[in-house]
Amino acid sequence: MRQIDATATGRPSTDTAKLIIGNCVDVMRSWPDSIVQLTVTSPPYDSLRDYQGYDFPFGDIAAELYRVTAEGGVVVWVVGDRIQGGRSLTSFRQALAFQEIGFSAHDVMIYQKKNTPFMRSNAYTNAYEMMFVLSKGKPATFNPLKAPTQRNGLEMLPHNKLSDGVNKKKLGELKKEKTRTNIWSYAVGLGGTTSDRIAFQHPAVFPEKLAQDHILSWSNPGDLVLDPMCGSGTTGKMALLNDRRFIGIDISADYIDIARQRLADCGLAVAVETAS
Repeated sequence: MRQIDATATGRPSTDTAKLIIGNCVDVMRSWPDSIVQLTVTSPPYDSLRDYQGYDFPFGDIAAELYRVTAEGGVVVWVVGDRIQGGRSLTSFRQALAFQEIGFSAHDVMIYQKKNTPFMRSNAYTNAYEMMFVLSKGKPATFNPLKAPTQRNGLEMLPHNKLSDGVNKKKLGELKKEKTRTNIWSYAVGLGGTTSDRIAFQHPAVFPEKLAQDHILSWSNPGDLVLDPMCGSGTTGKMALLNDRRFIGIDISADYIDIARQRLADCGLAVAVETAS
């Protein structure tokens, strides 16, 4: 990936691999409308982690994401809920707020953690977060990921079942692959989330495979991928490794430095700017 010269303006260029230190709302406000094909991000929610004391102006972030997202573009919003005296339901409130400002709730997906350690005394172990796939109009890109089927070949398959409940069958073909379900499972922790030890200097890291799967699904090579709260740089790493352009923003200079070093360790050159 070719390194892009820093301009110190925070404005995206036509061929970009950059990290920007700054408030993502202010940075996005300096951009033109409708320039981002895909956003993949996991925002801080419910004050579950200490992000160096920075606040999280959800409404302003959502409004700017809608404005800078291209027609047919997608925002993947990975978020969970605080569990303390019941669920906060922050995730659903945020999804509804996105819908109210114009996004379509194209899909509601589940990120299942295969090896979560967080057991509860009076409820089942929580092992998931929500992945809201929000689109600006109809998604312009969908490259479905496939999974092998248990059976394939010609079979008599149910057909045209009516209100009488009778199964009618006709000869049909079961394919060798089918589109994956919207529940995606990943191991977490070192070796699962990532093998990059430096990433864990950030308090919350999501799996590289999760980011990559969404990047492959909702964008094409050359598209601009954004993470407005980029943390340790997971979205950026997977975007650049898959020939997308990338802009990552974080208000913390420390987190940007983690992301920069992590990308450099992977041989990915990236410019670092400070928003004016």
